[in-house]
Amino acid sequence: MAPILRIECSRGLPAFLAARRIALAVTAYRTGKLFLIGHRADGRLAVHERSFDRAMGLWVAEDGRSLHLATRFQIWRLVDALAGGPPPEPDVDRLFVPRVAWTVGELDIHDMVRERDGRLLFVATRMNLVATMSEEASFVPVWKPRFVSALVPEDRCHLNGLALRDGVARYATAVARTDVVEGWRDFRRDGGVVLDLRDDSVVAEGLAMPHSPRWYEGALWLLESGAGWLVRLDPARGTVERRVFLPGYARGLAFHAGHAFVGLSLPRGDRAFADLPLETELARRGARPRCGVLVVDLVRNAVVHWLTFHGIVTELYDVAVLPDTRRPRAVGLRGEEIGRVITVGRPASRPAPAAVPP
Repeated sequence: MAPILRIECSRGLPAFLAARRIALAVTAYRTGKLFLIGHRADGRLAVHERSFDRAMGLWVAEDGRSLHLATRFQIWRLVDALAGGPPPEPDVDRLFVPRVAWTVGELDIHDMVRERDGRLLFVATRMNLVATMSEEASFVPVWKPRFVSALVPEDRCHLNGLALRDGVARYATAVARTDVVEGWRDFRRDGGVVLDLRDDSVVAEGLAMPHSPRWYEGALWLLESGAGWLVRLDPARGTVERRVFLPGYARGLAFHAGHAFVGLSLPRGDRAFADLPLETELARRGARPRCGVLVVDLVRNAVVHWLTFHGIVTELYDVAVLPDTRRPRAVGLRGEEIGRVITVGRPASRPAPAAVPP
């Protein structure tokens, strides 16, 4: 019997990750998986997966010791439990344990970012806005496009991407500027926009289903998913430069040391994916779409490494880089392991008692 899931990679990918001491976190939302991809001590690729219902947006802390994960109706915070303790396997150096969950409801959460003041923001695509968590409500609205007239669960414009600049949420992507339920579906070929959150101005338009905006090295990068391109954007001039063609429906973008890590999915064949420029470009190049991760050298504008999923995993959403990480693992919500992993925190320091007069 053929395997349900098979993963292939370029010959040099494990060594590439090892040389930079990084690993990758990848979400596959239709199959509900979080994949952690690193390397073994013997030089082979290490792949670990856990199940999270509709796993989508990711945010990784700068030190790589914690991450946030958006799921169907919750946002989870997973924290590395090793902290100098014994690893579950000899070369495992991260063990992410689900510690906190915020139940926010089915908001169709896409991108997440953490601002420099610590506030976590997420794109609630179903509600057409950017929001943050609350201890008393499903969410607190932070920003919505000016052209969206009401706070309703109708996915009018398919707001999906959110990028930081200088530690503050600054840019968002939407598939179209529409104000009716599911209106974006009629403008998938060229209705996409990049918006500046400061004043609702349009930074770029005419894009095919843009996703995953990221600020890196003085420029805004994004994925023009419907056309199959990694794009570099100059917000001041509004110029759009297509850098590298991507053979698949691209979502999920991360950067490290002059390289871009791009997630690819297979088009579903339904109305949302049909009749896109991506189809024409793939046919022109004699290529078939693939599901996986590409590593792009930004100086050479070339794909230098790749990882491909075969079988049950056909769509990815997000890709994140785990710094200072060799071989990460995670504890799942099912099974006995989550009950056995127990760690002890440092006691809070207490002020010295006040002197009592005689």
